[in-house]
Amino acid sequence: MYFLFISGVKTDLSQIKKAGKKQWYIAIFGVSIPMLCSLFIGIGVRKSMKKELSKASSMLGLTSEFAITAFPVIYPIIRELNLLSSEIGRMALSTALISDVIGIQFIVAFEAAKQGEEKSMYALWFLISLFLIGASIFGGVRRIMILIINATPEGKSVEQIYVVFILLGVLVSGFLCDLGGIELTNGPLWLGLAIPDGPPLGSTLVEKSETIVMDILMPFSFAYVGFFTDISSMYGHWSQLRPIFLMAVTAYVVKIVTVLFTAYFLNMPFRDCLALSLVLSLRGEIEFLIFIHWLDLKMITRPYFTMLILMTIGVTAIVTPLISIVYDPTRPYMIHTRRNIQHTASNTELHVIACIHDEENMPGIINLLEVSNPTTHTPFFVHALHLMKLVGRAAPVFIDHKDEQESDNTNQNPIHNALKLFQQGRGEDNMIKLHSYTSYSPKRTMYQDICKLALEKKASLIILPFYKDEFERPSTSTQVVNSNVLKHAPCSVAILVDRGLAVPMRQSIHHFALLFTGGADAREALSYADRMAANPDVSLTAVRFLSHNGEGDNEMEKKLDDGLVTWFWVKNEGNDKVMYKEVIVKNGEDTIAAIQAMKNEFFHLWILGRNQGVNPVLLQGLTDWSDENELGVIGDFLVSMNSGSTSSVLVVKQQILRGQEPSCISFLEKFTSCGL
Repeated sequence: MYFLFISGVKTDLSQIKKAGKKQWYIAIFGVSIPMLCSLFIGIGVRKSMKKELSKASSMLGLTSEFAITAFPVIYPIIRELNLLSSEIGRMALSTALISDVIGIQFIVAFEAAKQGEEKSMYALWFLISLFLIGASIFGGVRRIMILIINATPEGKSVEQIYVVFILLGVLVSGFLCDLGGIELTNGPLWLGLAIPDGPPLGSTLVEKSETIVMDILMPFSFAYVGFFTDISSMYGHWSQLRPIFLMAVTAYVVKIVTVLFTAYFLNMPFRDCLALSLVLSLRGEIEFLIFIHWLDLKMITRPYFTMLILMTIGVTAIVTPLISIVYDPTRPYMIHTRRNIQHTASNTELHVIACIHDEENMPGIINLLEVSNPTTHTPFFVHALHLMKLVGRAAPVFIDHKDEQESDNTNQNPIHNALKLFQQGRGEDNMIKLHSYTSYSPKRTMYQDICKLALEKKASLIILPFYKDEFERPSTSTQVVNSNVLKHAPCSVAILVDRGLAVPMRQSIHHFALLFTGGADAREALSYADRMAANPDVSLTAVRFLSHNGEGDNEMEKKLDDGLVTWFWVKNEGNDKVMYKEVIVKNGEDTIAAIQAMKNEFFHLWILGRNQGVNPVLLQGLTDWSDENELGVIGDFLVSMNSGSTSSVLVVKQQILRGQEPSCISFLEKFTSCGL
C-alpha cells in the first residue's frame, strides 16, 4: 500500500499530455497486440483450463495483466540503471504511464465482471463505490493538499502534523476501498496521485517515508510473497499450468517484438528500439500484488501462483542485464566533430554551457564570462543550466525558460531571476547572449542533461562549479556530476574553483597565471587564456614547464605544443600585459617548487590543463598525492596551496574525439607540420 502511495506521489499525470505521438503509438500497440495474441492462445487452450480460469472475466484479467507495463515497476529499475535522464529512460517512463492508464480501464472492467458473476447488482455497487471514492480523493482530498501547499512558506518544509495525517490517510483510503469492494491498494495509489508531485508536499512525503517503505516494509512484502511460493506444488500439474504458461510467454514475446517494430517504424535507431522493448517488458512488484489478489479471489491456486512468480522473476532477471548491454546512454555524446576552444575560429560565436547548482555559483561564473573577453566579433552564447536534485518526482523535468508556461515557479526561481537581471543589465549589448534552463534529475544522471544540452547546442565549452565545504572537504554529489561530465562530455570542460573572482573595476587589472604543462588539455587552457589576454583589464603570466633534456616527451605532443606556444607568443609579442617564461624541471617536486615560488606574486586566477597528454616526468612522484581526480594533480595542489586565499582556479580539459586518433587537421597543427 505504501509503495503504491509513494509511486503515486512521484507520478506526474500531466506528463501524459506532454507525451508525443511515438509514446502513444508504442503504448497502444504495446498493450493491445500482446493482449489480443494472448487472448487467442487462451481461447485455443480454453478447454484444458480450470473452470474458474476459463471464465470470460478471468481471461480478461489474465491477458490484460500479461500485456500491461506498470510504471511503478520500471521506474526503480531505470533509476538503478542510471537511465532516468536518457532518451530511452524518458520515453519508457512516459510510455509506461500511458500504458498504465490504458491498463487501469481493463483492470476496472475485470473487477466489475468478477463482482457481477455472483450478482449483477454487485458490479453496479462496485462501479458506484469506485466513482464516489475516486471523486472524493481527486475532488476533495486534492483541494486540501493544495491548501496545505499554499499554507507552507516558500522554501520551507510542510509541517510534520500534515505528513503524519496524510500517511495515516493511506490506511484509511485502503480501508474505504476494501469496504466498497475495490482492491484495497487502489486507494493509496489514488491518494498518491492526488498529491502534487515535487516540493514542498510531494518531496517531503517521499523524504519522510521512502526509506522505511523501500528498505523495511517492502522486504517484508517480498517475504510474504515467498511464503505463498512453493515450487514443489507445481510437480504433477504441468497439464493444468501449460495454458497459462503459453498465454504468458506469448504476451511477453509479442510485447517485445511489437514495441521493437513499432518504435523502428517510427524512425528510432534499432538499438534504441531494442532497449525500449526490453525496458517495457520488465515485471515486478505490481505483478506480485495482482497474483496475490488472484489468490484472494480464488481465481488461481498455489501451483499457478508459484509458476507466475517464477516467470516474473525470470523475465526481469534476464532482461535487466540485457538492457545494460544493448543500450549505452552516453553513446550519443561520442561525436567525431571537434568542439573545443582551440579549434573554434576567433571570429565566430562561442557556445558555452554554464552549470549552476545554487546562488553561490552565480557571481563566479558570470564574472568568468565577463573576463573571457566576449566581443561583437566573438560573442558568447551562454546556455545557463540550473541543476536541481530530483526529489518527490519520478520522471526528470527539463524546463526551457524561453517558454514561460513550462514552469509554474519561474517567477520564484532566484537563479532564473538573477540571470534575467544580468541580461537586462547589459542593455542592447549583444556580446553575451543568455538562455536559461532548469533541470530536475538525480545526481547520478545529471550529467546526461548537461551533455545532451551541449550536444544539441553545439557547445565548445562546459563550465562546472567545484565545491568544498568550510572544512575544505569536496562535495561528493558535485564530484559525481563533474566526474561524469569530464568522462562523457561532447566538448571541452572547465571546472571553476571560485574564491572571489571579481569583474575588474575601472583602472584595475586582473592578474592571471597560466601553467602550461603540455598536452591537449594544456593547449585548450592556453587557447582560453589567449582569449582572456585580449581583455585590456587582464594581465597574463604564461609559464611553460619543460622536462630536463626533453626526458619523457611525446614527439607528436611536443610538436603540437611548440606550434601553439609559438603562435601564442607571436600573437601577443606586442602586448606588454602578457609575459611568457619557461621553467626546466626534473620531476614533480621541481614542478611544485616552481609553482610555490610564484605564490609571492598574487594572481586572481590560475589557469591550467587537467591531465591529458602531460609529460609524466613533470608529475613524477605526485600522482599518489592527489585526492581530487576531477581537478588533476596540479589543479588539486593549486586548490590546496591557495586554501584560505581569494585566488580562483580554472582547470580545463579538452574534448576527446571518440574513436579517432588526433590528426593534424587544424590550422595550428598545419602550422606545426611545416616546421615553424
